[in-house]
Amino acid sequence: MMKKRRLIPAILAAALLAGCTSPLSKEEKKVVTQDKDDSQSTIVPNTVTEGKYYRTLLPYKESASRGLIVSNIYSNYDIQEVEQGLTRISRNVYDPDEYFFQEGQYLDKETVQSWLARRNQSAEGLNPSDKGMSPTERAKKAPVYLAHIIEQDYLKQSGSNKVKLAGISIGLALNSVYYYQKEDYGATYDEPIPDATLNAEGKKIAEKVVKRLRGMDGLANVPITIGLYKQSARGDIVPGTYIAYAEVGEGKSTISDWKNVSEKYLQFPMSNPEDKYREVNDNFIAFKEKIDSYFTNSANIIGTGYYTQDRMQSLKIKIPIKFYGSSEITGFTQYAASEVVKQFPKDLKVEVSITSVNGPEALIVKKSGESETFVHLYNE
Repeated sequence: MMKKRRLIPAILAAALLAGCTSPLSKEEKKVVTQDKDDSQSTIVPNTVTEGKYYRTLLPYKESASRGLIVSNIYSNYDIQEVEQGLTRISRNVYDPDEYFFQEGQYLDKETVQSWLARRNQSAEGLNPSDKGMSPTERAKKAPVYLAHIIEQDYLKQSGSNKVKLAGISIGLALNSVYYYQKEDYGATYDEPIPDATLNAEGKKIAEKVVKRLRGMDGLANVPITIGLYKQSARGDIVPGTYIAYAEVGEGKSTISDWKNVSEKYLQFPMSNPEDKYREVNDNFIAFKEKIDSYFTNSANIIGTGYYTQDRMQSLKIKIPIKFYGSSEITGFTQYAASEVVKQFPKDLKVEVSITSVNGPEALIVKKSGESETFVHLYNE
């Protein structure tokens, strides 16, 4: 059964992207934010959204290093996941019922850029020196491991009128492949970085980052959570994932224990899936065949599955169409929604985005445990 629900696209998109915001309720509470420089008035929304989402302080503060992520991360898939994945890790440490979210305010652009440099380029550089090396030697012996640094701040209410910084999360985006040009500056070559090497180098960098944070004003005693994110290769249409994270307690400057993160994104359909992915792959192929046989104008249907602890949590499907009539788009959406219910298991969350040359046309969502879909037609 399909239910139609009117959604506001801008609000929906913001919620999906940030994964940590909530709308204002009629009752708002003014408190005083105590940051590293001074105190300022802010608004704390009382409304809590469905699921484990963080509330944010208003007016919203942008990251001190805002904009760098676009130039430092390979793809939009990784740009979104390196932030959302860090928020998921943070929920293991900072309870959303008690903490508020704020974009990073301590690592500014100049600091991040100097830390991302090579040691022979900047005294603060965290990437290895390549002094005197040829491009090929550099690729083998001293690739750029650290691509970007993400900061998220978590604040907690202190007293009746104040909130204070109570935790900070850092994401270290690491390159899984090093791209370079040889002396002739012709073609671009790639050198995969072994997982064991990436893991070891990432942990060394994390130790240095923690020590530097402890020396910054306001961060001497704040708990730190730090994660290692493995970027996907250029051209991949699925994002990378966090591979490990560690918690550093109040006042501590060393990392004593790392926790492995079991996450994975997979593209569907798969030509030769492992046994544990075979059932979902068969479901997807059946769904795709139904759509293709009924509507010949659909093409290039792809899906992205999110796995954690070897269990599939969600499947996002993108369907580009060539329809132009609103009635045709409505009919297609109704049929696709019915096939989502028929082809996929009840306990799997499925989200289908239908787009055309004119932009988004429809969104279909089936929540885990439900046998009905919620549909929004953007242009109706």
